[in-house]
Amino acid sequence: MAKKRAKIRLFVEGSLGEGQGIVVSKEQANYLFNVMRQKIGDNVLLFNGREGEWQAEVVEAGKRSVKLACRVQTAPLQLPPDLWLLFAPIKKARTAFIVEKATELGAARIMPVLTDFTNMDRIQIDRLRAYAMEATEQCGGTFIPEVCGFQKLSDVLDHWPADRKIMFCDENRKALPVAKALANETGGKWAIVIGPEGGFSPVEVERLRKMEQVTSVTLGPRILRADTAAVAALTAWQSVLGDWD
Repeated sequence: MAKKRAKIRLFVEGSLGEGQGIVVSKEQANYLFNVMRQKIGDNVLLFNGREGEWQAEVVEAGKRSVKLACRVQTAPLQLPPDLWLLFAPIKKARTAFIVEKATELGAARIMPVLTDFTNMDRIQIDRLRAYAMEATEQCGGTFIPEVCGFQKLSDVLDHWPADRKIMFCDENRKALPVAKALANETGGKWAIVIGPEGGFSPVEVERLRKMEQVTSVTLGPRILRADTAAVAALTAWQSVLGDWD
């Protein structure tokens, strides 16, 4: 009788493939055996962001090493839409929320940017990358979005690719709702740009509105917190141009 699909899911650095052996970290070993009470012969789901998801069997559980062996691929690598999210970091927990939800909602690249009104001038990029990995682990994804280093928005726009469109979340009430603004657009290379808690500066707004790649949209009649705006914008874009069909 075939074994049931494993419920425990872990990210690993090593390559995955049929018969491939994987040695897990000390932290993961502690989680598997002291927290989840796994034993030899039990199954665990593994992914590395490159080779899909694999069901692996615990084959060794010693004090010095814990080894798993890949048995069967349970899901292929599923790439998200080619969508970037540019956002200004806010308080620690809310920035973590943005990264986690952007991962769950299918952003391919997450880009924290320093705007004129951003209240933070440094962030822990390694921690944000860990949030993205953990969110992928929890949501069943097989692709981990790239989390870029902290950059000035002006510098990013200076080198903006000509073939990547931008959905600019504009506080101008004359901007169209997302569904109407994107009604005649197609998928492909896109980015979503949301502002900091204080909004964009007039200089930033003017620059974005003048860019040929930009489509300005409104997220409704109420002013949203930055973390709420990120979720709303990603959801709205996905519902029109994303991979939810």
